[in-house]
Amino acid sequence: MSLQLSLTNKRWIYIQPEVAKVELLTKELGISRLLAELLVKRGYEDVDLANKFLNPSLDDLGDPTKLPDFDSAVREILGAKERNELIFVHGDYDVDGVTSSAIFDRFLKKIGCSVHTHVPHRIKEGYGINQDAVEEAHRQGAKLFLTCDCGIAAHEQVERAKALGMRVVVTDHHELKETLPGAQAVVNPHRTDSEYPFNELSGAGVVFRLCEGIAKIVEPNSVDSYRKNFLDLACLGTIADVMPLVHDNRIIAKFGLQRLTETKKKGLVALKEVSEIKGAVASYDVGFKLGPRLNAAGRVDDAALSLRLLLSEDADEAMSLAKELDRHNFDRRALQEKMVEEAVAQAVALDLSKNYALLIFNQSWHPGVVGIVAGKLKDHFYRPAFVGTIDPESGRGKASGRSIPGFNLAEMINAHPDLVSGGGHAMAAGMSFSSENLESIRLAFDAYAKSQLTSEDLVPAVEISGYAEPEEVTFQLISDFAKLEPYGMANPKPLFASRGVGVSSVRQMGADGRHARLLLAQGTTAVAFGLYEAVKDVKSGEKLDFVFEPNINDFRGETTLQWKVQDLRVTQLVANLR
Repeated sequence: MSLQLSLTNKRWIYIQPEVAKVELLTKELGISRLLAELLVKRGYEDVDLANKFLNPSLDDLGDPTKLPDFDSAVREILGAKERNELIFVHGDYDVDGVTSSAIFDRFLKKIGCSVHTHVPHRIKEGYGINQDAVEEAHRQGAKLFLTCDCGIAAHEQVERAKALGMRVVVTDHHELKETLPGAQAVVNPHRTDSEYPFNELSGAGVVFRLCEGIAKIVEPNSVDSYRKNFLDLACLGTIADVMPLVHDNRIIAKFGLQRLTETKKKGLVALKEVSEIKGAVASYDVGFKLGPRLNAAGRVDDAALSLRLLLSEDADEAMSLAKELDRHNFDRRALQEKMVEEAVAQAVALDLSKNYALLIFNQSWHPGVVGIVAGKLKDHFYRPAFVGTIDPESGRGKASGRSIPGFNLAEMINAHPDLVSGGGHAMAAGMSFSSENLESIRLAFDAYAKSQLTSEDLVPAVEISGYAEPEEVTFQLISDFAKLEPYGMANPKPLFASRGVGVSSVRQMGADGRHARLLLAQGTTAVAFGLYEAVKDVKSGEKLDFVFEPNINDFRGETTLQWKVQDLRVTQLVANLR
């Protein structure tokens, strides 16, 4: 059977779940067929698991004492507290690293520790732990070197810190190398000996859970207060780092968004104001408003600005810092647009039929923005993409990568230790290398990608949550599916498909004429943003298959049901579910 592509040249993916499992959830939980179907497809076929997913509770979080090296980490931290020794906290320059650092700084000071917190400068120090930071910690008299969102690959830095008389606790969430650093404790849920029930915590999530365990020891009845104080920061790091919003991450995100809405932290209040967020904070707000502004400092200036904002206790200072981050974000966007245009031009010049993985470089590009550009290339060409710079003086190249579903960038990097160093996650990673190896890296990465991907994998895909009859799309359906929020990685917003829907009319809309409004035969309105070219020749009475998100349109006091169209295709006599 040939692959049928949509009007936008995408393939549709639909996996039919087992009917018996769907019927069981429908009956036991009293939910709709479509909701039960989606839960089964996402792995929640057990009634208890499905119920916990729909109705998460903070009490369902894993036991922090099950984190690897929990006892050793606590012993080092509380030992430094009792001896009144300086704890040097070393974070990272992205949102996850900065929020991790802020949780440690606020919590450790709250329980009486002496703390100095440092986040690296992307340009001056680079990714991870710079040896200069270790030397600075020693000069300040630190006795405990405590990392967050970094350190899992910092073998040399850990050994240097120990040689200088410091003890080291590493907390991290990145994928492991072959050996662990020789720290007194390495708290990373990816460790094979970890008993913690979930290994995909963010860096902020690891710190949040570790500190909760410490809070229980220091003041057994303080857990509720602790969570109230730190869920907002843990939520920011979790969502902004694009972690899978399942299990503990889902709980942290759901209740953390509530705390972000109510937060009294001066920096977050100011950041919400400059981001023009009013009312309840949604995962979209974190991913596209708060997160980018916090990240902007680390990309084009100094991440210390973001840390200062998150630690500020002064409303005027916080507003000044928030406005500065907003300016940096504006500059970042302008820089990004120019780089994306140049990167796309480079990629177009390649024979994409022969390039399963993209490696695009320009020595003039700003290293703080290459990750975003890589994401844009990945979306545009639908294949793993690395974008980076090469220092003409040192000959060292650095690149950030973004991937498509089913392809693990960290594993690819780890599979080529003779050519590159680095790591990260499946969907986002970073690497460094000698520029003289660039062509060898291109060939090796492309060969690796071809061993893991098929040509069909490189055709953009739309994943369909369920096929719905038009009459099933109701206000109640929208209300039912709201139980799945917050949406994000591994818990995307559901998209429905409906076959053979008659179209009464197509109207062009928008100032640039790129959008379309369709009146469907059953009287429903569908809006198709950016899709007018795809539907402009559709005739009245013609039938289409739609992939859409049902939503509520409030206009001039009138509330109506509306389909937000994601894709369309011409209805065939024999429905092809691919």
